[in-house]
Amino acid sequence: MATNAEFAELLQQYDRPLRAGDIVEGIIIEVRPKEVLVDIGGKSEGIVPATEFIEFDKVKVGDKIPVLIEKLEDKEGYLHISKEKAEFKQNWERILAIANEGATVTGVVKAAVKGGLIVNIGVEAFLPASQVDVSPPRNLQQFVGQTITCKVVKVNQERQNVVLSRRELIEQERNERRAKLLAEMMPGDIRKGTVKNITDFGAFIDLNGLDGLLHITDMSWGRINHPSEMLKVGQEIDVVVLEVNREKERVSLGLKQKMRNPWDNIEEKYQVGQKVKGKVVNLVPYGAFVELEPGVEGLVHVTELSWTKRIARPSDVLKPDQEIEAVVLGINRDEQKISLGVRQLETNPWDKAMEKYPPGTRVKGKIRNLTSYGAFVELEEGIDGMVHVSDISWTRKINHPSEVLKKGEEVEAVVLEIDKANQRIALGIKQLTSDPWEHIDDYYKVGDLVTGKVTKLASFGAFVGLQHDIDGLVHISQVSEERVDKIKNVLKVGQEVTARVIKIDKADRRIGLSIKAANYSAEQLKAEQAALDALKPGEDLVALQHAFEAADEERREQDQQ
Repeated sequence: MATNAEFAELLQQYDRPLRAGDIVEGIIIEVRPKEVLVDIGGKSEGIVPATEFIEFDKVKVGDKIPVLIEKLEDKEGYLHISKEKAEFKQNWERILAIANEGATVTGVVKAAVKGGLIVNIGVEAFLPASQVDVSPPRNLQQFVGQTITCKVVKVNQERQNVVLSRRELIEQERNERRAKLLAEMMPGDIRKGTVKNITDFGAFIDLNGLDGLLHITDMSWGRINHPSEMLKVGQEIDVVVLEVNREKERVSLGLKQKMRNPWDNIEEKYQVGQKVKGKVVNLVPYGAFVELEPGVEGLVHVTELSWTKRIARPSDVLKPDQEIEAVVLGINRDEQKISLGVRQLETNPWDKAMEKYPPGTRVKGKIRNLTSYGAFVELEEGIDGMVHVSDISWTRKINHPSEVLKKGEEVEAVVLEIDKANQRIALGIKQLTSDPWEHIDDYYKVGDLVTGKVTKLASFGAFVGLQHDIDGLVHISQVSEERVDKIKNVLKVGQEVTARVIKIDKADRRIGLSIKAANYSAEQLKAEQAALDALKPGEDLVALQHAFEAADEERREQDQQ
């Protein structure tokens, strides 16, 4: 209910007629759900909608409000009045006086509209979205109901509108704070900040007026793949100031520096020979990095994964995030490196190999692989021996092991040498028997009649397989009394022939044969021997020597092919 003094004031309004466009003071005499009934001292009351009140829930009977008379009594007998228009008219002159462009005003955000906010500063003013903050906010609705301070950037008297900027005030305040922070901030300071932005290389931290960079390498002593694993936008954190560049206004920050570097006392925690457990954090062609604790990783080189298996890539036996056990092989604190080994968890089979396979031992095994230079024989799981191509036969020239050996075939051999350091065992097959050339004088003499099969034809002659796994060479000049142009016209591979031994060269391990001399009588042989002794350079014996040289040359060409 209105007091006597209030009624007295209203009575004064009765003394003068009410006109449209007047601003008068009214008293709320009734509060309804969506409107209020206002007495302005006239014959009838006016109605003000609830939407014209910022906080309608606090409105009560007896409150005084200014209203603008828009129209006298309507058909229902009510006055058309507006609280908002009264305040706008009252405030507009005041706004024009104080709100020159550049002035600071405070108001309540009334609504979010397309492109910005409506702010009540006594009159409705427009705050564009681009001027709400340093970075345009995604959700303008969050500002509705908030009291904010802005700068007047434009006033249009004709249209009676005002444009505001909150961003300019924020930037001004930030510049002032930035200058103050740069002046007082020192390396080693611990500052509170908020994560403003996250990138692949780090995070920008808002230090309340100054942005600092927290690089990914300064976030943790341990391994992280992306800053988002540790931080989120909007998160508040304490950071250490690492470096301040006042000229460029740049600040470098650190997070891991709040904790002790785990490498400082690394030798106290880990010793050479110690067994450790860790997680595989990275696989590379040359090894695997294993995290022993945050900030401490060790490298298992690919050669330290197995004593016997030849592992091409660590990923063949290890997986990311796999928990493994290893042995510390070495520690370098200055370079922050720890060498680890997995194979050291087991006994090195090569330690026993020296005792198990001493030189001279006869062994058996399957041929695991053939190469141009030899055959690999598996002696036991993980341990191979190698038979070099030159140790397959005493007498035959073997161009490739596949000529006499097959993959998967079981063979017997003799251990020739063992190299533990390089994990190699040299084997020999020909050493299973004695070298027939050591007893060649017991087997063959010049003039002996021998029988064998043609094993190979060449342009210069034919090779004949003899006993004791020895080949002899029949030069094309020693095939027949008649001249032979092409050896293939008179001899074939597999053909059995009879010939005389006409030359034995122990130094070069060669035997020369003559088919044409096979049927000579004793007298003819003596005559032939005399003729051979009388041969001049360039004739048959020299031709025989050239034949051997040509044979070697042809074999070398075949090897290269």
